[in-house]
Amino acid sequence: MRLAQTLQTRMKTASRKKKTSKQLRTSTVYTILVGISFSHMLNDMIQSLIPSLYPLLKNSFELSFVQIGLIQLTFQMTASMLQPFVGFYTDKEPQPFSLTIGMTFTLIGLMYVSFANSFTAILISVALIGTGSSVFHPESSKIAYLASGGKRGLAQSIFQVGGNAGTAIGPLLTALIIVRYGRSHAVYFGILALIAILILFYVGKWAKSHLTEMKKHKGRSAAIEHHPYLTKRKIYISVAILLLLIFSKFFYLTSISSYYTFFLIDKFQVSIKQSQLFLFAFLASSALGTYFGGPLGDKFGRKYVIWFSILGVAPFTLLMPYMSLFWTAVLSVIIGFILSSAFPAILVYAQELMPVKIGMISGLFFGFAFGMGGLGSALLGMLADATSIYYVYHVCAFLPLIGLITWLLPDLNKSGL
Repeated sequence: MRLAQTLQTRMKTASRKKKTSKQLRTSTVYTILVGISFSHMLNDMIQSLIPSLYPLLKNSFELSFVQIGLIQLTFQMTASMLQPFVGFYTDKEPQPFSLTIGMTFTLIGLMYVSFANSFTAILISVALIGTGSSVFHPESSKIAYLASGGKRGLAQSIFQVGGNAGTAIGPLLTALIIVRYGRSHAVYFGILALIAILILFYVGKWAKSHLTEMKKHKGRSAAIEHHPYLTKRKIYISVAILLLLIFSKFFYLTSISSYYTFFLIDKFQVSIKQSQLFLFAFLASSALGTYFGGPLGDKFGRKYVIWFSILGVAPFTLLMPYMSLFWTAVLSVIIGFILSSAFPAILVYAQELMPVKIGMISGLFFGFAFGMGGLGSALLGMLADATSIYYVYHVCAFLPLIGLITWLLPDLNKSGL
């Protein structure tokens, strides 16, 4: 009798574990998605202060456009180079609490940049903030994938829209607080980092057991390291195409995020505060576009969303350098909305090509995106110094035409499986 009860208890326990494992793969955990999205918003809100500070730093330290580009390059490179390695390591050894460590780096860098008194000190502070980003993005993107319950595009959009919202709000807060009261007031944004650390500790506790389960599931599926219906060669070519599209997208976006304020000030004689408001409008539309990109990819197929997002924005980028202030603002909003819908679709498409290397792929694409943004900022700064800020926008207007290569991507089914 006792043996029968013991066996029955073990069967119930096994049944509960099996049910939990199934729910892990089929249930969308919105509380976790909202948590990492909100943390992403706080993280990118802090990071967006860096380009927003450029006009103040340029005046205070008498910096050239090349030096502005070097600051952005330092920030973007530290935010990109480590990401694939972080993702590769955490694929093998899950480290959910690394999110809180990454945010701590961001907090230290933020405090340092508030009181930096030299160009070298500025470079060190942005490097610390970039390092925090390198740790944050691969692991949190993996958690979004894990909490998606199969709705991968939606999950990535929820996660990324938080980041885009933070990027949009950052310049607005800069205009209202830092431009008005001085760079030292950036230290008060450390409160946001502390809030994010608390949220990410909670997310880490949830993710600890679930990432262990994901590792076990991946171990059982280790034989399927790539998309089952494509050859490795086709997959690697597809990844290369996606990276080229990332280059196109982020080279253009960096022309806005780093130099849009200078363009508006020089061409239309707006104030620094007004230029930050125009930048906010562009970034807010980007956040909205990010949200729609993922769900539309789930429904219609990611390739079609990528095609429309990159190539579809070309007519507007080609027109913008010739427009009045009003129409420049309108076109920038349209460009931000359409172009930003591409990244969730691109990232999930890449994840589905290599489904057991989620961390590495996430780190590679986030890292490459940040790296291209940094490289683009430096090169465009050199171009602006050699020619003019207007010429930069004439050149960058043609970048979305690279979207023509999207037709080379294979058609994955709508579910992405």
